Amino acid sequence: MIEKREFYIDGAWVAPEQSNDCDVIDPATEEVCAVISLGTKADVDKAVAAARAAFPGWAATPLEVRIALLEKLDAVMKRRMNELGEAISLEMGAPIDFAINDQAATGPWHMAGFLQAAKNFEWEEPFAEGQVIVREPIGVCGLITPWNWPVNQITLKVIPALLTGCTCVLKPSEIAPLSAILFAEFVDEAGFPKGVFNLVNGDGAGVGEAMSHHPGIDMMSFTGSTRAGALVSKGAADTVKRVTLELGGKSPNIIFADADLSKVVRRGVNHCMENTGQSCNAPTRMLVERTVYDDVVGLAKDAAEAVKVGDPRESGRHIGPLVSQAQFNKVQGLIETAIAEGARLVTGGMGRPDGMNRGYFVRPTVFADVNNQMTIAREEVFGPVLVMIPFEDEDEAVEIANDTPYGLAAYLSTGDAEKG
Repeated sequence: MIEKREFYIDGAWVAPEQSNDCDVIDPATEEVCAVISLGTKADVDKAVAAARAAFPGWAATPLEVRIALLEKLDAVMKRRMNELGEAISLEMGAPIDFAINDQAATGPWHMAGFLQAAKNFEWEEPFAEGQVIVREPIGVCGLITPWNWPVNQITLKVIPALLTGCTCVLKPSEIAPLSAILFAEFVDEAGFPKGVFNLVNGDGAGVGEAMSHHPGIDMMSFTGSTRAGALVSKGAADTVKRVTLELGGKSPNIIFADADLSKVVRRGVNHCMENTGQSCNAPTRMLVERTVYDDVVGLAKDAAEAVKVGDPRESGRHIGPLVSQAQFNKVQGLIETAIAEGARLVTGGMGRPDGMNRGYFVRPTVFADVNNQMTIAREEVFGPVLVMIPFEDEDEAVEIANDTPYGLAAYLSTGDAEKG
């Protein structure tokens, strides 16, 4: 059993202000694999105080020094890449090859991009005669990250914050905190000044709400559900914080008859099913020109049935379980509702795949003859579930694609660039 009850505050691992254990569940076995602590407002206060004390010195640190420290962090992350991938696989069920090569690898990949950007960034530029625009760090950043791409989202938030001279307090998802704890170890090993980076584990109602309301935090960055994002914005309003949000998606994938159908359908299905469908930018609504609709439904069926489900500890190109019991129940409920509302089940459906009697595994599922008023077409499933909707012409395709309360991403396949 892994026990990680401490938080990383002011350059040291410290005990929470009060004991509040939280079990981390291995979604492949439904068994407890680790124990962490859930923090409170008092822990947030301590972390914010450390970040505020560190901010003036860190903001004044020359850019080349900040870059050198982040390059050290990059080296640590690369050296411990397998360890990071193993943590991701354990906490959220990503198959081990995918966890290392796709999930954990996003850390160094984003690091390279941000370092290049920082070296070429115009921190000061002339605006008019006698005037200069100076871009300065905003202050203490509160960063809340999700469980589905944990390292990806941590690095997307922490690296640019530190590069620009901000200090930060990170709250990772309590469902998948182990990779974040490892990331804090990497920061410590790289030798950043104390207080520049702080980590407090907790849930949204405890730590997340305290961060959003905290007068000592200058900016909130949140990735997660639309419901929680709205709460962050409301919490931040009283102190007029800067807020950035990346929320849910129900992304359309528009396929015209002149596309390379076999290729684009297989690619679309695989992208939808990747990470067990737990990606906010997944192309979950496949909109298909009616003249080829029946053929594309058949191609999507074949592609979905080629997606294997298996043990995340095993090497291979399969998908693993959903992250939690709550997510499993949500996906099963939405599949059941789709059937009840008249969507045609092409493949997959309710329950676990054959031969599996435990773990939050689900069947790769495709629904056809869906209309955009059905629940399955409007709600973000966050599971390996594709819905297929026919359209007559370009105008109808655009109308259906835009008829969603979500934003985030969209995809298009056509052989005609002008039409695209």
